[in-house]
Amino acid sequence: MYLPGRGSFPRVDDHLVVPEVTRDEIIDGRRMVAHPASPPHATRQCDLDYVVRAHVAPGYITASDLLTRFGEKSDFASDTCIYKEAVDPATGARSLEEIAFEVVSTQSDRKATKKAVEMQRRGVRRIFGVFLKRPRVCEWSAETQSWQPLEVGSAIEDRCLVAPLAVAALLDAALADNAVAEALLAKGNPVLRKREAEAETKGETRGKAEGILEILAARGLDVSLAQRQEILGCRDLNRLSIWLRRAAVAYSAGEITAE
Repeated sequence: MYLPGRGSFPRVDDHLVVPEVTRDEIIDGRRMVAHPASPPHATRQCDLDYVVRAHVAPGYITASDLLTRFGEKSDFASDTCIYKEAVDPATGARSLEEIAFEVVSTQSDRKATKKAVEMQRRGVRRIFGVFLKRPRVCEWSAETQSWQPLEVGSAIEDRCLVAPLAVAALLDAALADNAVAEALLAKGNPVLRKREAEAETKGETRGKAEGILEILAARGLDVSLAQRQEILGCRDLNRLSIWLRRAAVAYSAGEITAE
C-alpha cells in the first residue's frame, strides 16, 4: 500500500489537464468535461462550501473544485475538500485532501463512485457524497467499496473540524445557518463573543431591575411609570446593585434612585 503523495503516485499538482484553462477532467484514463452546474447542484454546493468553511479547524484549508492528480490516469476535482495548510515535506507540494465532499445530482452515481475509488486509492481519508435525487448523505466505505448512508440526526466528527458537522445541515439550507453559527461559536468568533457578552450583561441588568420592582411590589410601595422606566432602562450593573439593596429598606420608590 502506498502512502499519500509517495510511492508510485505523482505529485498532487502534477496535472494531466491545464487548471483554469480547460474544463476537462480525467478519471481513470477517461477524459470528461466538467460542465457548469445549475440548480439544485449549484445551490447545494454553495451551501456545502458555506457550512464546511465554518467548521474547518485551525491548520486546515477548505477549497472548492480543487484540481488534484489522484493517480497516473486521474486528474479531477472534488466539489469541496479540506486539507492541511502545511506543505507535504515529502513532495514539496500542497498536502493531499483529508476529507472530500461530492454533490451528486444529475451526474450518475457511477461517476461519483469512480471518483471515490480513485480518491480513496490515493489516500483521501474520508469521502462524503451529498445525493440530491433521493436526499441523503453517504460516506464512502473502503471496506465494502460502497456508499454508506448516514443518519440524518447524526454528525460528522473529525480532526479537521472544529465542531461536529450535522448531517442534516448538508441537506437543509436553514439548518446550515444554525450549524455555521455553532461552528463559529466553537471557534470563539470575536463578534459572536461580543454579542454573547452583551446579551449576558443585558439579561443580568434586566433581572436585577425586575428584582427591584418585585421587592417594591412585595413591600407595597407605589412605583410611578417614570420610576419604573428609569429602573428598567438602567444598564449600569453597579448602580442596579445599589438600588436593589435600597429596595429592601427604602420607605418610597423615590429613595431608591435618588443620588
